[in-house]
Amino acid sequence: MTRSASELLDSIRRELAPGEAENRFVPLVVEGRADRAAVGALAAEQHRIIAADWRSFLTLAARSTEPASREFFSGLAGGEALALAKLKPLAAACGFDEDAIRDHKPQAGCQAYPAYVSWLALNSDPACAVLTLVANFAAWGGYCGAIAQGLREHYGFDDEACGFFDFFATPVPEVEEQALAAAQAGIDAGVDLSPAMEQGTLLQAYELMFWNTLAKV
Repeated sequence: MTRSASELLDSIRRELAPGEAENRFVPLVVEGRADRAAVGALAAEQHRIIAADWRSFLTLAARSTEPASREFFSGLAGGEALALAKLKPLAAACGFDEDAIRDHKPQAGCQAYPAYVSWLALNSDPACAVLTLVANFAAWGGYCGAIAQGLREHYGFDDEACGFFDFFATPVPEVEEQALAAAQAGIDAGVDLSPAMEQGTLLQAYELMFWNTLAKV
C-alpha cells in the first residue's frame, strides 16, 4: 500500500534522528567554549550558503509542475532573503565587517551542503526534494535555537545579533503543511518519492560536515 506524505516524512525523520548527536559545534557554543571567530566564520559561510540556496529554491520552483511545490519553494526562497538581512548584525557581533565576510576563505566542509542542494535543484524531482529538505528542518531549527541561547548566556549577544538563529529556530507550521501538500500531490501524480530517504541521509551528512568543520576553527 502506498504510504501518505506524512508517513514518508515521519519515516525519514526517524532514520535521520540518530545523526543529530554527531554535531560537535553546537555544544561548544551552548557551553561557551567556541571561539567568537568561529561564530563569525559561520556567518561568513552562511552568507555564501544563503545566496546559493536562494537560487536553488527558485530553480526548484521553476521546475515544479504542481502548484503546491512551486508555493513551497517560492516560500523558501523568500525566507532566504529575510535570513540574509539578519546575518550582518551576527557578523558584526563577532567582529566581522563586510570586508571580513568578503575576504573569508570558504571551507569545503561548510560549502558541501549548498553544493548538494544545487544538485537537488537540477536532478531531484521537486516533490522528492520537498521531503528531503523538510525532513532536515526540525534538526536545523533545534541547532539554531540552542546556539541562540548559548550566545545570549555566554557571549552577551543581544536580540539583534541572535536574530539569524531566532529566525530559523521559530517553528512555522505552514511550511510543513505546504511541504506535505506538495509531497502528497507528487504521490497522487505517481512520482517515485523513494529517493527522498537517500537524499535526506546525504543532506544530513553534509549539514553535519558544515557544523563539524566550524568546530575546527
